[in-house]
Amino acid sequence: MDHRLITTTFDIPGFKVVETYGLVRGITVRSRDLFSNIGASFRSLAGGKIGGYVKLCEESREEAYDELIMHAESLGANAIVGFRYDANEVMQGITEVLAYGTAVKVVPDKSE
Repeated sequence: MDHRLITTTFDIPGFKVVETYGLVRGITVRSRDLFSNIGASFRSLAGGKIGGYVKLCEESREEAYDELIMHAESLGANAIVGFRYDANEVMQGITEVLAYGTAVKVVPDKSE
């Protein structure tokens, strides 16, 4: 799927929606490891960016995003509109990351 056809808006300039497949999602559940927790504890005392957690968050979002794309493609979609992320703590130290949107089929809009 062309990543430019995944948007937080509900339309894609230059394209028109010709079919809607419905809600699609990608989900991952991740936990922090002991070493990240120890490093983060020391870093939080001094302040500043906590690199281990940034990496964990980015990897989690990427994994959920990739799952979202696979779900949309399995339905025949070539675009996703209304894309969003959400995250919830399932239990202490374990977080769910959800990527979701509406799977659609778009074609170039020749009227523009």
